[in-house]
Amino acid sequence: MANFINMLSLLLTLLVFVYILSTWVFPPFHSFRQTIASIVEPMLAPIRRVIPPVGMLDFSPFILLIIVQVLATILIGLLG
Repeated sequence: MANFINMLSLLLTLLVFVYILSTWVFPPFHSFRQTIASIVEPMLAPIRRVIPPVGMLDFSPFILLIIVQVLATILIGLLG
């Protein structure tokens, strides 16, 4: 079970990094960027409601990565 949680955590982390890079590389309506955004944006939206972007800086992906890592650590600790 711990391996599954680690893999899920790694997959989500990679998706967030790909999402960040896609916002720099692809135009907003590119199909690849929209596909990744459809997966990651629902997780970022609640964070953005609590901590909105500051100027041009959006800290929500960074906060999401921290939350994913903390939750994975807690779940692995609880499940042994």
